[in-house]
Amino acid sequence: MDRTGIFAGDDPFAIARTWLAEAEPSEPNDPNAIALATVDAAGLPNVRMVLLKDIEADAFVFYTNYTSRKGQEIERSGKAAFVLHWKSLRRQIRVRGVTEREEGPKADEYYASRSLKSRLGAWASAQSQPLSSRAALMADVARITAIHGTNPARPAFWGGIRIRPLEIEFWADGAFRLHDRFRWSRSGTAEDWTILRLNP
Repeated sequence: MDRTGIFAGDDPFAIARTWLAEAEPSEPNDPNAIALATVDAAGLPNVRMVLLKDIEADAFVFYTNYTSRKGQEIERSGKAAFVLHWKSLRRQIRVRGVTEREEGPKADEYYASRSLKSRLGAWASAQSQPLSSRAALMADVARITAIHGTNPARPAFWGGIRIRPLEIEFWADGAFRLHDRFRWSRSGTAEDWTILRLNP
């Protein structure tokens, strides 16, 4: 299989890290932004932009409020998908897989690294729930600040979601729309990868 150049390598996570690093100098905003897809109880899809925070040895990690719509949908299905797209590189990575929570020291460490306002905001926002006004939200932030001070602990309802892929597709723009696509797939997270070149 002619997997050379930007597609070369035996580790899809290493390839993903390389592509993300290559996008950082040229992508104007948030090169780690992913369009995250989930489904509700009726099977109706939802998609929204979130920030990918880590590419581990065998998983992708982002952080959220577990009581949010996406958090509840992921909890219910145990599955999620996303796409990383870089217009500047004319490349994208598509991922589908199974999920698990990251609620341990890694989540604590990431939460502590955020700005104080972001940490307090995580406490104050009942994410995805109806809100009467911006003023009501700011009042909640003030109340939370009075309760938790300048060093709030990570809320139990907020943490990481780890996506362990069953499928990763690397896509790069080609002349005359004859794009290059390679799909890595496996039947389970402990299984070996199968790699196929796909038609554009």
